[in-house]
Parts: sequence; C-alpha cells; structure tokens
Amino acid sequence: MVAIINYGMGNLASVQKALNFLNIPNTITADPAVIKDAEYVILPGVGSFIQAMKNLSDRGLVDVLNEEVIVKKKKFLGICLGMQLIFENGTEPVNSKGLGWIPGTIKKLELENLRIPHMGWNNITVVKDDFYKGIPTDDFYFIHSYHAVPDDTGVIAATVDYGFPVVASVQSGNIFATQFHPEKSQEAGLSILKSFFSQHA
Repeated sequence: MVAIINYGMGNLASVQKALNFLNIPNTITADPAVIKDAEYVILPGVGSFIQAMKNLSDRGLVDVLNEEVIVKKKKFLGICLGMQLIFENGTEPVNSKGLGWIPGTIKKLELENLRIPHMGWNNITVVKDDFYKGIPTDDFYFIHSYHAVPDDTGVIAATVDYGFPVVASVQSGNIFATQFHPEKSQEAGLSILKSFFSQHA
C-alpha cells in the first residue's frame, strides 16, 4: 500500500489516478497510523515551501515522516514541491527550514531570457539510471519557479536544461524525488512510477 500524504497542498487526485491506472494500491491520508502501516510514502504538492512545512507541522506529520522514511527507511517518492521539502532549506517566500533529509537549499530560478515559472514538457538528462533504465527521456512535465541546489551533486539523478542544468530528480538511499510531475508526464512519467514501485516490490 502507498500512502499519498494529504497536507493541503494539492496535486493528490492526479497522483492517485496515475497509481490506480497502474493498479498500485494506494490511499490519500494524513493519518499517522495509516502512514505507519503503508509500504511506501508519496509526498506530492504544489505551492509555497513555507506554507507546506507549516501544514505538515500543524498536522503532526513531520515526526511521522522522519520516523518512517529516515529511521525505518521506508521507500519514499517526492513530487515537485514534495521533492523540494526534503531539502534542508527553502527560500519561498523567505528563508525557512525543510525536512532536512538532503543537505541543500531550494532557490528561486533567476533567468534573464527565459520565462518563470519553468513550465511545460522537457527532455531530461539522466545521471543515475536506477529508475530511468529503458525509459524515454522526453516529455516530462515541469511547472516550478524554484529549484534544488544540493550540497552534494552526487544525489542528482537527472537534470533538465533551462538556461543551465536544473535538478530534475534526486536519489539518496530509499529516497527518490522528481521536480517534474510523473503523473502528468504521459507514458514516460507512468513508466517512472512503474519502475520505482516494481523495483521495490
């Protein structure tokens, strides 16, 4: 069972729809008991970093996520804002602390000649192919104004060219996360989800 974390930051229904399409059992929940019983955790989300952390804290979800993902090493997938929150620090709209699972900072995209937010379908460049093996590298859907800057580039699993190599995905132990939306990235995105869950079956 996959626990899709409900913390008031949207993007839940489309994630659930993609998992249902792949016949992956799942539930949308904010119940710590359900999260503890689940085999996998997905943290989706769109919007403000600081608001997201407040919502997680207000719902008592920070401690349970730390326990399940960091202590118990439960398999974790972060999507978009859910990827950003696993870093130490965010700057949206002001400096604030994240979950701190990966050292680094989420910074605003600052580009003179390219539109912000970065939005649309893009090709990615795979750095670690654990979950990308045999999967097309085009048509991944992005929509974001902030990007991850990890302290250790060794956690980068994929990048996307948007004026410079923007981190598109990170991987560290049981943690895998994408800046793009796999649930909105058509066949390539569904293949990523299928690859992640099949490798951890």
